[in-house]
Amino acid sequence: MNNTPKHWHHLPPDEVSVLLESDVTQGLEPLEITRRQEHFGFNRLTPKKGKSPLVLFLLQFHQPLVYILLAAAVITFALQEWVDSGVIFGVVLINAIIGYIEESKALKAIEALARTLDGAATVIRAGKKQKIAAAELVPGDLVLLQSGDRVPADLRLLQIRELHIDESALTGESVPTHKQIEQLSLETVLADRSNMAYSSTLVTYGTATGIVVATGDDTEIGHINTLIASADVLATPLTRKINHFSKILLWVILVLAGLTFLAGRLHGESLLDSFMASVALAVGAIPEGLPAAMTIMLAIGVNKMAHRHAIIRKMPAVETLGSTTIICSDKTGTITQNQMTVQHIYAGGKRYALFGTGYTPAGEITLDASKINPGTQPVLLECLKAGLLCNDSRLIQNDGQWLIEGDPTEGALIVAAAKAGLRQDVLERDFPRIDALPFESQHQYMATLHVLDTATALIYVKGSVESILARCETICGNDLQPQLLNKECIHQEVEAMAAQGLRILAFARKLQPASNQTVNHGDVAEGLCFLGLQAMMDPPRQEAIAAISACQKAGIQVKMITGDHAATAAAIARQIGLAGAVENKTEHFAVNGHTLAMLSDQELIKTAQQAVVFARVAPEQKLRLVEALQAKGHVVAMTGDGVNDAPALRQANIGVAMGLSGTEVAKEAADMVLTDDNFATIEAAVEEGRAVYDNLVKFITWTLPTNIGEGLLVFVAVFFGLTLPITPVQILWINMTTAVLLGLMLAFERKEPGIMARPPRQPEAPILTRELGFRIGLVGLMLLTGAFVFFEWALAQGKSIETARTLAVNMFVFGELFYLFNCRSLRYSMFKLGAFSNRWLLLGVTTMTLLQIFFTYSPTMNTLFGSAPLDMIEWGFILSGGLLVYGIVGIDKWLRRRAENGKDS
Repeated sequence: MNNTPKHWHHLPPDEVSVLLESDVTQGLEPLEITRRQEHFGFNRLTPKKGKSPLVLFLLQFHQPLVYILLAAAVITFALQEWVDSGVIFGVVLINAIIGYIEESKALKAIEALARTLDGAATVIRAGKKQKIAAAELVPGDLVLLQSGDRVPADLRLLQIRELHIDESALTGESVPTHKQIEQLSLETVLADRSNMAYSSTLVTYGTATGIVVATGDDTEIGHINTLIASADVLATPLTRKINHFSKILLWVILVLAGLTFLAGRLHGESLLDSFMASVALAVGAIPEGLPAAMTIMLAIGVNKMAHRHAIIRKMPAVETLGSTTIICSDKTGTITQNQMTVQHIYAGGKRYALFGTGYTPAGEITLDASKINPGTQPVLLECLKAGLLCNDSRLIQNDGQWLIEGDPTEGALIVAAAKAGLRQDVLERDFPRIDALPFESQHQYMATLHVLDTATALIYVKGSVESILARCETICGNDLQPQLLNKECIHQEVEAMAAQGLRILAFARKLQPASNQTVNHGDVAEGLCFLGLQAMMDPPRQEAIAAISACQKAGIQVKMITGDHAATAAAIARQIGLAGAVENKTEHFAVNGHTLAMLSDQELIKTAQQAVVFARVAPEQKLRLVEALQAKGHVVAMTGDGVNDAPALRQANIGVAMGLSGTEVAKEAADMVLTDDNFATIEAAVEEGRAVYDNLVKFITWTLPTNIGEGLLVFVAVFFGLTLPITPVQILWINMTTAVLLGLMLAFERKEPGIMARPPRQPEAPILTRELGFRIGLVGLMLLTGAFVFFEWALAQGKSIETARTLAVNMFVFGELFYLFNCRSLRYSMFKLGAFSNRWLLLGVTTMTLLQIFFTYSPTMNTLFGSAPLDMIEWGFILSGGLLVYGIVGIDKWLRRRAENGKDS
């Protein structure tokens, strides 16, 4: 016997047992089980062999910006500046530790998937029924299933009784699948293989016997495990841009440091002095605070999102959300409530509408948009009674939440009846059940026999429209009296409901003598009186509709990817406003998985761009769709809650899992978990992500002029053979203190006006625009000029070199301080945002001012940093220089706003 993959669903049960060399009544013998366990191994998923913890940790240092910082740490260590060297290395080490922890967490998805196979299985071996560990199963084992069991391996079903299996975690299908045992066509897609039971799915109703056809890695969930392992973990837009920026900065610093060294030697400086000048330039040009600022700003974003019900598992995901261009959303439980609800009832020639949400047994029933009293509509009540009594499920309340025990479709019927004031316990007492015919796929109906009075019994039947209409000869009128049945009229109503994506059940009844205490298929083969139709669907979340609208206004496309039927998915998509996303709503609106499977990669890329709804999609197709969208340069966010979503969640630029209904596998594969399972939280997270990115750009725009100014100051001084206006240790003081006390305060800036009214950033757009590049250069030039002019002026006045350098240092610090107020908004004046709206910034400015006074006047600081006290005239120069920076940048922003407004008009 071998376990060569077979199209098991396409084979009849007898042939399956022959191929697997198993007895369908006795099961496998002990010696054969031992042989197969040795051959196939245990029923467990094989974890992917990853990098060792040490390699994973060392890779955190493999970044250009980190190389620069490590160089700075080594250089300052060589200068015997132990504190500065320790601080810089500490920043690098903390960043590495955080990155290592986050990446380690991300790789736990496969471990979580393996845990879903844990548990027990009931089998028949050597003719005896026994319970074993699921890991001990082998192909050919006979497995018994009952309600509440988790399917332990992939099974071909041999015998069933009313078997319903919840496959939503695997296929995305929102309603438990009705199973049967007949062979299916070869082309049948995974979600429609009704004669199979797949590992990790849940039996919600009925019993069955199946034969194991695949275990461990060979199961469908094993294939998903392979997809998760092979999915790429993509760099975020921010990390890509920072890495690119760092590489450029690295080469610029090395070139300028080399030129500085050569210039020093050409001016006759010693090797040591020339080298120290190069060190000063390198230290000045390195933005030591950037990695720490990035980490802290992202951490603040994580904290803000947590308060808005979004838990971030990987910090760069905060920024990625802000640059998202497409959200691929699963339907079931994400956009919809995952609670089947009866929306319309057709009875007595009238169509009623039902209102209310989920399983809560409250809501109005209307006719022609007017609320009615159901007690005045006998045929409506009778239709609802049929749904309530011909029913094996229960509506229960647990911790204030209404839940269904049993089939969600039957649950919807119970809730609909409750809206008309009908109680299940009361009706079951008044009309006790005598007998029942359970639902069977070959008959497509369920029937129950009830006591009506001493002389009469009543049969209620529910099932598919085709099966019920074929057995009806009459229709119940408003007075419940039989009338001639017009089947064409019923079919027209069914077509209208089906066009809305509704699932439709038909109901009928039949009276018979009370002496007949049983019901069989012959009793319901003919002579039924048609009661009506109940049409239901898993309704969309109202808050999801508003969130999708907000995303579309923000220029973000929303696409629905689901395992559900195309008609149902398309109807939901239209309800939530996705229909307006394509011009040709017929050709490019919805595509099913069968069509996708036939497309080449290039055709798929085109279709992925155009279509909005992707239905009956297999797990590997979800992954292909995400890759197709990324191939066109999109930043893709993928939402989902099932095992089937995990590979795509991992491949997406940002994976978003549902915290309440999501599987552990999905949560581990995701970058972000929604604690309230609410699509609206994604819109809030996108808003926060954009704000975080804005603040990061503000920080970079603020910090780079200092680095440019300091680097050029050293270069110009050496090039012209002048004394260095600032020493390396003073440069470190400026960079480290201002980054923490001034720059980081930008992380607490509020969101800019209209942040969700602008389109997403282009994924390949640079961090800094030309406008910001000009501003950075302008401010850097002003800081360079001010520091150099003040330094030379002080020396010309006969001041000491320490005093002149203290002037230059304070020009940089207070120039940055005043420029910080410009950077609170890169477009508007700080007064538009509110001059005192960022209290943390005011605290930072105050602390920095006091620290600079300490730097200038403290004898200890004078000794450590080579500073000296300043008089009031010198402070006047410094403050005037800072105000000049603020004024010139403010005028530049005003002129640009005016030019933009002129273009708009």
